[in-house]
Amino acid sequence: MPDTPTPIITLCRSDDEIRQILELQTRNLEKNITATEAKSQGYVTVVHTFPLLKNMNVATPHVIAKLNDKVVGYALAMLEDFASHTPVLAPMFERIDRLNYDGVSLKDSNFLVMGQICIDKSCRGMGIFDELYLFFKKHYRSDYDFLITEVASRNTRSSRAHSRVGFKILEEYPDPVDGELWEFVVLKLR
Repeated sequence: MPDTPTPIITLCRSDDEIRQILELQTRNLEKNITATEAKSQGYVTVVHTFPLLKNMNVATPHVIAKLNDKVVGYALAMLEDFASHTPVLAPMFERIDRLNYDGVSLKDSNFLVMGQICIDKSCRGMGIFDELYLFFKKHYRSDYDFLITEVASRNTRSSRAHSRVGFKILEEYPDPVDGELWEFVVLKLR
């Protein structure tokens, strides 16, 4: 039996890779999968456009997993400058302005936002989620103090995975529009 190929974790470097990220994102949006699959496998919430992902990538490259030259996982890097381009993340950015972690004001720290993370269904259980975050941490820890994101509490697979790689819940809060409960989580990079 041949060995299973190992995905390569690297930085996103091309328009084709950005398009593949968008395709993977679309396949895993909550609205595009069954409720059963969303509950057991997790899902993504935010829809990005090609120009936004490209501009985010130029500013701070995304981390991707590739297998046989195909993007099978991604972790999107997002600077605070892009907050206004993603209105659904406004409550998270409001919390950044008022929360502290380990005695440090997040707004006064050098932080990076995890814009979204996703693994292709065919590659789940291979450790790619952890490897994306490990690469992310090694690559960005010299420039950033913290990595910040939020996870829907009912997205239990994602919540458990973020906890497993070291994210700490700083606050849980309901979305002011639809009441969805969110976990505001932080990973110390250095």
